[in-house]
Amino acid sequence: MRPGVRELLGFAAVGVCAYAVDLGLFLWLRGPGGLGPLTAKALAFAAGCTVAYAGNALGTYRRAADAHASRLRQYAVFCAVNVAGALVQLACLAVSHYGLGLTSRRADTVSGAVVGMALATVLRFWGTRTLVFRTRTTQAARAAQDAPTARTAPGTGQATWTG
Repeated sequence: MRPGVRELLGFAAVGVCAYAVDLGLFLWLRGPGGLGPLTAKALAFAAGCTVAYAGNALGTYRRAADAHASRLRQYAVFCAVNVAGALVQLACLAVSHYGLGLTSRRADTVSGAVVGMALATVLRFWGTRTLVFRTRTTQAARAAQDAPTARTAPGTGQATWTG
């Protein structure tokens, strides 16, 4: 299996587990736990982020993780990326519901849980691999940007290095 496909499948599997924890804990906290909706969602979101971070750090990105990076820093950046993803979902819902006037439950579900989730997942995948775990692909791309560029000398076809 190609590394990019393996990374994507691992990220998706971890995401499904984190979503299950988020949803299950939210439902329990709202029901038997007796908490209000915002408190329940905030706690469930934090638990889901923690499960997603642990799954990605110990699974999907275990080989890509920077040995010198602080786990606390990684976790903080990971949570920030996930908050940004949640804001994307809320923005999609707000635009649909308040901006476009699509106020049915179905429209809210499609805009927040389908379109918003898809866009947020793309953001989370990019943020996780680029900002949190800095995969080898990302590191190689950065190194290539910092390296001198090879140019061909006119009429010779031979590479010359310029900085």
